[in-house]
Amino acid sequence: MELRHLRYFMAVAETGSLTLAAERRLHTSQPSLSRQIRDLEDQVGVELLSRGARGVELTAAGRAFMDHARLALIQVDAAVEAARRAAKPDKRRFALGFLTGQEMTWLPAAMHILSDELPTVDVTVSSDYAPDLAEGLARGRLDLAFLRADPDFDLAYQVVGKEPLVVLMPSNHPLTSYDVIRPQQLAGEPFIAMGNKAKVLRAVIDAYLERSGVQITPTQDADNPAMVISLVASMRGITLIPAYVQNLMPWSVVSRPLDGDVPTIDLVIGYSKTNNSPVLKLFLSRLDELIALVSKRSVAATMADTVKLTPL
Repeated sequence: MELRHLRYFMAVAETGSLTLAAERRLHTSQPSLSRQIRDLEDQVGVELLSRGARGVELTAAGRAFMDHARLALIQVDAAVEAARRAAKPDKRRFALGFLTGQEMTWLPAAMHILSDELPTVDVTVSSDYAPDLAEGLARGRLDLAFLRADPDFDLAYQVVGKEPLVVLMPSNHPLTSYDVIRPQQLAGEPFIAMGNKAKVLRAVIDAYLERSGVQITPTQDADNPAMVISLVASMRGITLIPAYVQNLMPWSVVSRPLDGDVPTIDLVIGYSKTNNSPVLKLFLSRLDELIALVSKRSVAATMADTVKLTPL
């Protein structure tokens, strides 16, 4: 059994299609991919995938195999990354990841924490979905990320902030006439729900709506803030979303706070438990300072906005 067999199997399992996996993920022909999957099943000795009219589905054996195959590939990628780092000891690398949009709040403070290290450390910055950030940490591509805690990955997490959820709606929506929105006012409105890649946020929203006795039937799912904003504007829908997304809003959408017991979602920093980077150790030792810097800037921004709104 070779690593390519595992990579081919994971591509098919994750896309649910031999055609999509061959064309979009693996850039090979479907017959070649089918042969590789048959070879893998021959070596394992059981059927891993069932092929039907609706596509390809995992068998019970395939689901069990997938968990171990994913872990094996993660460990291989982490080993490769560790070897590459060891081969370049002259310039240390520190890779930061951010949940898309959070870099606007946290990156300046993070770079302040790392300022003394910058002459000898190559800092890279990226933004992505939370599950992709978690996978990047597990595979060794990232050293630290600001994200939502993902129970599917064996990572260390520390909470750095609790964000309130707000209501996002088109700028000409009737609900904009209210200063705050009661959860009951969401009933009957076209609702944009969080997709599978935002499952932590989706769980918080679903729990809040259930607790408030509000039944919502989503009209559309979206996985990232840009898509959420686009769907809210184009479909005249509404959604619940962490307040940081207000930093990304165009004129066509507005937000309103929720009334009463406002739900919050944790923002955490995540990192691999096996990462021995001295830069990571330094960063974690100054975590309180990082949080204080962001809090101070947030208070200053709020005061500045208040001054702007105060009539002369």
